[in-house]
Amino acid sequence: MQNKGLIKLFAILFGLVSLFQLSFTFFANKVEDEAKVYAKANVTDNNGRELANFERKYLDSVANKEVIAGFTYNDIKDKEMNLGLDLKGGINAILQVSVKDILIGLSNNSKNAVFNEALAKADEAQKESQDNYLDLFYDKFEELSKGSVKLSDPSIFGTKLLRDKIDFNKTNSEVKITLQEEINTSINTAFEVLRSRIDKFGVVQPSIQRIGTSGRIQVELPGAKDIERVQKLLQSTAELQFWEVYSNAEVQNFFFEANAKVAELLKDDSATTQAKDPTKTESIDDLLGESADSTKVSQEKNLFTYLYPNVAQSQQQVSSLVAQAKVADTAMVNSLLANKEVRALLPNNLKYTKFLWDYKAQLSADKTTEVIGLYAIKSNRNDEAPIEGDVIADAKQDYDQLSKPVVSMLMNGTGTKKWAKMTGENVGKFVAVVLDDYVYTAPVVNGAITGGSTQISGGSMTVTEAQDISTVLKAGKLPAPARIIQAEVVGPSLGQESINASMWSFGLAILLVLGWMILYYGKAGLFANIALVVNILFIFGVLASFNSVLTLPGIAGIILTIGMSVDANVIIFERIKEGITEGKSLLTSVTEGFSIKGALSAIIDANITTLLTGVILYVFGTGPIKGFALTLMIGIATSLFTAIFITRLFVDGAIARGTNLTFNTNLSKKWFNNLSFEFLSKRRVAYFISGGIILAGLISILSIGLKQGVDFKGGRSYVVRFDQPMSATEVASTLKDAFGTAPEVKTYGADNQLKITTVYKIDEEGREIDDQVQNTLYNGLKSYLGTTSYEDFKPGFEKAGSGIMSYMKVEPTIADDIKKSALWAVIGSLIVVFLYILLRFRKMSYSIGAVVAVFHDVLVVLGVFSILYKFMPFDMEIDQSFIAAILTVVGYSLNDTVVIFDRIREFTEGKKSITANLVNKALNTTLGRTINTSLTTLLVMLAIFFFGGDSIKGFMFALIVGVIVGTYSSLFVATPVMFDTSKTEENNKK
Repeated sequence: MQNKGLIKLFAILFGLVSLFQLSFTFFANKVEDEAKVYAKANVTDNNGRELANFERKYLDSVANKEVIAGFTYNDIKDKEMNLGLDLKGGINAILQVSVKDILIGLSNNSKNAVFNEALAKADEAQKESQDNYLDLFYDKFEELSKGSVKLSDPSIFGTKLLRDKIDFNKTNSEVKITLQEEINTSINTAFEVLRSRIDKFGVVQPSIQRIGTSGRIQVELPGAKDIERVQKLLQSTAELQFWEVYSNAEVQNFFFEANAKVAELLKDDSATTQAKDPTKTESIDDLLGESADSTKVSQEKNLFTYLYPNVAQSQQQVSSLVAQAKVADTAMVNSLLANKEVRALLPNNLKYTKFLWDYKAQLSADKTTEVIGLYAIKSNRNDEAPIEGDVIADAKQDYDQLSKPVVSMLMNGTGTKKWAKMTGENVGKFVAVVLDDYVYTAPVVNGAITGGSTQISGGSMTVTEAQDISTVLKAGKLPAPARIIQAEVVGPSLGQESINASMWSFGLAILLVLGWMILYYGKAGLFANIALVVNILFIFGVLASFNSVLTLPGIAGIILTIGMSVDANVIIFERIKEGITEGKSLLTSVTEGFSIKGALSAIIDANITTLLTGVILYVFGTGPIKGFALTLMIGIATSLFTAIFITRLFVDGAIARGTNLTFNTNLSKKWFNNLSFEFLSKRRVAYFISGGIILAGLISILSIGLKQGVDFKGGRSYVVRFDQPMSATEVASTLKDAFGTAPEVKTYGADNQLKITTVYKIDEEGREIDDQVQNTLYNGLKSYLGTTSYEDFKPGFEKAGSGIMSYMKVEPTIADDIKKSALWAVIGSLIVVFLYILLRFRKMSYSIGAVVAVFHDVLVVLGVFSILYKFMPFDMEIDQSFIAAILTVVGYSLNDTVVIFDRIREFTEGKKSITANLVNKALNTTLGRTINTSLTTLLVMLAIFFFGGDSIKGFMFALIVGVIVGTYSSLFVATPVMFDTSKTEENNKK
């Protein structure tokens, strides 16, 4: 081998750089471990929120202190290896900026009937289509208008706002181009606003990126623990408004009349006992000052079943708070108060009233239920606020006279005049500060405020909340609402457990491989092991150097590349053994083994096919799947270098020292020698077996089906941990009452942990819906949670007891997109592989054999999952991770097949036809490599499967089945099909 000195220098420098980059991770972890010790010493009850606060306090105090060699904690934190959500915890969310709201805004809230009907039909069409919203709207508008009205009409987009861009003469297609430009501008603005908010959030190494032109923005915040805070920050439109407010005295008569009307509307419902105010001990009759016989309590549902009015019996009880309700009942209250018959009861002076909720729920007096306040806003025909947020010149977190956190705001000149007028006209009355349709404060006005300053306050507002509000106000208003349509949340406790499990499985996998290589190849195996360890160092060094994200599937990808690295050495060593067996010298055998005509051709072909599947995974995948693909691609590159060059350095060095390398041990030297198995003669039996397995799988798929994951069908999935072993069947039955239909409940890992999947309210939009579903889940599980409060139950922060460990939500619209993308990924990989093999081997029969084998492997794995998913004690869902596993199986199967095909091509070179004897000889001479590689890969995967995290078991099971089936298919499907088709080609040419 030439340039040995250069290769040595490169390897040493690359290794030192890798160690240097990884040292930042080591020292950052050391400081963070000290922070955890500090936090635990200061928190006695293991409260997750308090632990996080003390950790942050410690890290802030050492942020600018030197840790090592002039580097501060902030410096090394920026350079450490990034961990994904599944290892570190945090949130990954995809937000959809509402293109519909952008169009409505551009039309100046057009009342045109055709325009609004086209929007409604576009909403419906979007549920079943991957087309962008503007295209759907345009198609529906053309269909409905039939040329009767144009988009450039003054009642639609021919407005003052767009007069410089759209005139009446423009055609619909020209207007559409302008609208797309406006939409792109709005989405860019939304992206910049969200990035500004995230930068101020305080999470290290956040990620935010646009997804094509779909109006979707992906945000990943690894390490974020206050999940509720993140969700509010991301979805807050920052639409600030100042309104006059009706008092409870002014609306209480309406509530009593509405209560009677609602009782009529609900009289056909099942009877329930009238609810009591959870914050008070008095009944509604007590509030009214009436004495009611306890035997006459109404059994009918009415408004007061869900809403508790704040009745003013004296001037001292007059308040801006008009009522309260349980958080879980807010959707019902909204529905009842929006009912036409109920609103008809509002007197003329109240007819434009709109009811808005407080921004924050409070615990009831008995600490068992969360209740939230309701306010009556003095709206108008156009629902336009007297003062809006565009008058705010500055906002900051501050403290009031009682040292309570507030948001201080300074208005511009226009705002100052309007605010002075509004407060002057409402002395002794109430005004409300409303942010994104939530009331933050509604105080009584004591006098006109002329200085242009005001505050957002609240009795329970925290410093963090005040900081977040000032952040969103300064970052600016989103041009349209953005809602989370897909979210994955992993709590820090589960993340730490995943790290621990991964390290155990990773260490065990490496030991098994190292031991096997020494057992099989002796001293040469030791050289391969050194190259393998160097390969692992290089992989982690590259990931750390480029700030790549390491995920749990990423670790699986690294371990898979360990198998591939071993595979390269196995192919080389087997070639060298063949040369020695043929009587060639050791030096000649080594030279030929490391040459293109020897092992390198098969190694390069095999790795390129796997690299192609990795590229497709990276292009089509998201989140952890990208992490898997990235580590797979990096691993392929580093494993090729270490297997070919590092191993060669040690082998050449041993030969130069006169060492007699045999490339086997006394135990293994007779393994796989002089094999003469007639593979092709068994091909009809193999076809029959494969056909039977595939048929059974297809019958199961068509009758039983496959268990689709949340990201393919939509829904919400919660991993909930309890303090005691749980019965999945019992919990499903209990939650049926809460959700209306029984959710899917399955034990997840330990017997005190359940995965609960539900489609309850998944078609309803709004930030409050997520809160309601979570609250409903808590109330449904309350009897099993002991003393766990709702606050401790929520995802995020470390869990000392019961609670949500991880959470996933996928709306049906994006679920369809994910499913279609996954399908295209599989199809794309098959096409690419077919073309590559055709290009490389120049015969159609090789491509057909490889692709048939891949189809065979995919169908078998799908069939196994369909047949077994109801019986296995772990998740066997068909989701994005499963698709990653399928594509990996495709790559692995091709790896095997290409090595065999390469040997067949070598044996048939210069010959006019492919004979059965030559094919059988090629299969027998590569069988040692096939079994050896498959066995080492299986050892690695079994270690991860048994000792890795629960979340990766289904993924690893698919890989294990795929490796077994892929090994079988390369011997008994790919090669026989290639042989049969080549014979057909030869016969057709005659």
